[in-house]
Formats: sequence, structure tokens, C-alpha cells
Amino acid sequence: MPSTFTPPALPSSMRVFERGWLSANNILFVDGDDTALVDTGYVTHAPQTLALVESGLGGRALRRLVNTHLHSDHCGGNAVLQQRWQPRTLIPAAEAEAVRAWDVDALSYRATGQQCDRFGFDGVLQDGDALRLGGIDWQVVAAPGHDPHAVMLYAPQERILISGDALWENGFGVIFPELDGESGFVEQAAVLERIAMLDARVVIPGHGRPFANVAAALERAGGRLAYLRADAGRNATHAVKVLVKFKLLEQQRMPREALLAWMTQAPLMQRIRARFMSGQDMAEILDRMLASLAAGGALALEQGDVVNRD
Repeated sequence: MPSTFTPPALPSSMRVFERGWLSANNILFVDGDDTALVDTGYVTHAPQTLALVESGLGGRALRRLVNTHLHSDHCGGNAVLQQRWQPRTLIPAAEAEAVRAWDVDALSYRATGQQCDRFGFDGVLQDGDALRLGGIDWQVVAAPGHDPHAVMLYAPQERILISGDALWENGFGVIFPELDGESGFVEQAAVLERIAMLDARVVIPGHGRPFANVAAALERAGGRLAYLRADAGRNATHAVKVLVKFKLLEQQRMPREALLAWMTQAPLMQRIRARFMSGQDMAEILDRMLASLAAGGALALEQGDVVNRD
């Protein structure tokens, strides 16, 4: 018998655009003329993001734009939305200097070999800050782990958590700091503990559908974190798979040699290899990842090309 899913109830002033894995989810708030959007997807999806937001606004202007963190899949639509409406844009405070200087190294775009159009900002978000979005009061909650500068948004009265990549229904985002030998597992554990203390009724994750069984999601995330902490190489292998899959989501089809060239040139891939996979050359690493992803149905190999499979 097929399973059914009833989405958790949200206030009428909120609308979630569930996007997928190339673009993070977008959360649109409309309360009269007070409008806001949380996260904007990847740059190659920017026209789609613009169309979704325009439709949801119903002729209104977008007044504010908020980013949970500045990985390319969460802020890649910022520039086009700023060009269209000039919304007041809020970003995590620790990223302010990197955005002001457009430091693509500090912002991770060069390291991962990903794209993001330059955007500006008008204000910053820090742990403990208060916002009002969609007629609802929200608290800014620091969420280091996946990204050391990330934040979440929590509405205590509605018990809704916008978690970014700190908690999904089945896990969380790659713990990027650990790839460079910096602390991330400890911070992720603390974030999961903090989420448990918030007593959220509904979580809107950065990827995947909104969900209500928060305790079960936290238990799964805790198990996943314990698995990764037991062997940091597991996080590294997972990161390479995620980055390869992301590139295929972006390009859809690539010659294997072009994919290998991208991997070889991406500084983060070079650092992962040096730290965790030094006994293998990049071609061996790529072929191992392609075999694993193909076995899971995430891609196909066709006459020398690597083809995305959703």
C-alpha cells in the first residue's frame, strides 16, 4: 500500500518552495506588503527562483532577503532578486567582510569549483537577534557545524524551525570544517542538542520536505554524526560524492575527462585528497566515486560521459 504524506501545517503567511539538491528550499513570507524570502537557490536556477517568487508575491515587491548561510546553493539567486527589487538583504555576520570584498576563497566558491553571482548586503544576523517575518516573531540561532557561520531561524510561538543544512529529515549537510582539519563534529553535536531544546513542532530544512517528527530526525542525525566522528575519512568520502553529484546537477551531462579536470582544479578536492586519500591519484578517486554513485542510481556512465540521474 503506498505511503501518504500530509505536510505539517504552516501559517498562511508562509510558503515553502521545495527545490531539490542543486537549489536549497526557499521560504516566502507575505504579510500584506511586508514580504521576505529566506534563501535563494543556486545561480543556474536563478530565473526559476525569480519566477517562483514573483508568482508568490502576487504583484508585491520583495522587501527583505535573508540567508541562513552563504554556500552557493543558498544564495545563488541573491543577485537577480536584488536587481529586480532591491530588497534589504541580511547575511550571517561572520561573512560580512568576505561578501564586502567578494572574497571567493573565503566564501568557498573557488574551493568547490561552484558559481555564485556577486551580491551585496544591508545588515547582518547574529545569534540572539530578533526578526519579524510574515507577521511572526523569529529568533536567530547560531548553527555552526556544516558551515561555521550558519544560522537558523526559530519562531517560539509557532514552534517552527528554519534549519538550513543543520538538520534535514534524514541527516544534515557535509561537515566542511573537518575537511581542512578544523573542528566541526563537536559544533554539529552542539547544534543538534540546541535544536532538541527548542522543542520545534515543524522543521523546514534547507533540502527536502518540511517535517514534523523532529525527535526521530534528531535521532537519525545523531546516529549519522556518530558514524562520521568514528572515522573522519567517512566525512571526506561523503563530501567528494556530494560535490561530484552537485556538479552533475549543475551540468547534467559531462565527459568523464571534463569532470576529472574540474576535480583536479578544485582546491577543496586537492586538499581532501592530500589529507585523506594521498595514496590515490584524482582519477582513481573519481572512478571510485562514480562507481558508488552509479550503484546507487545517482548517475549513469554513457560512452565516456557521466550523466546525472535524479
